[in-house]
Amino acid sequence: MRFYADVAGPDRELPWRYVHGVAHAVVYSVLAEQAPELAAHLHNQGWGQSNLRPVGISPPVFTGARRRPNAYMMSPNGRIWFGSPVPALAMSLLVGIANRRELRWGPITLTIKGTQLEPPAAAEAPAVLDTRSPILLKAKEGRYLLPDDDGYVGALVANIRHKADLLGLPGDAELEVLDPGQRRRYEVSGGFRIGAAAKIRLDADSRLIDALRQWGLGLGNIQGFGWVI
Repeated sequence: MRFYADVAGPDRELPWRYVHGVAHAVVYSVLAEQAPELAAHLHNQGWGQSNLRPVGISPPVFTGARRRPNAYMMSPNGRIWFGSPVPALAMSLLVGIANRRELRWGPITLTIKGTQLEPPAAAEAPAVLDTRSPILLKAKEGRYLLPDDDGYVGALVANIRHKADLLGLPGDAELEVLDPGQRRRYEVSGGFRIGAAAKIRLDADSRLIDALRQWGLGLGNIQGFGWVI
């Protein structure tokens, strides 16, 4: 399941460290109101027997905002997407957001104007997945990978198979990067994250493709990275 919340923000700048840096705190605060034990388990241990956290969220995206160089500007017309391939997590997030009138995003209070479920995408494979936020991937030695780097495709396939294992879905996957985005660097709790948005062609089980649309691609999805448009 994936859904979005339409939000109104002030006509001002959101400091860059809060664009992704507080996304996971937003998720946990919403889940904790609906299912405190579930939220605590997810935070402390991950999901099931894995340390993965199958929740996706986008940073707030604003339209009609004033343009300022090197600034993340807000406006009264914003939207935040949420999703999870795990029904218990998805429903808790949906109910939690639908019952709120406001959402605290770091130092900013966003007014929630409404929520809307997104209809499932067509169950087809292969599929083209385009991300709204950077995909995070790491090489074995710990450095972040970008779409043009050697090892990027292998690391993304490995991440997809890891997610498939958690969800009990077939993990066979082949992919091609169709359009790499620009390198982006964000500050979050615990340091910096480096990645790039990308459009990829993915050939995999259609159920896995659908799950990735609800969860995201790469690492750090609960911090707003790798959200699929």
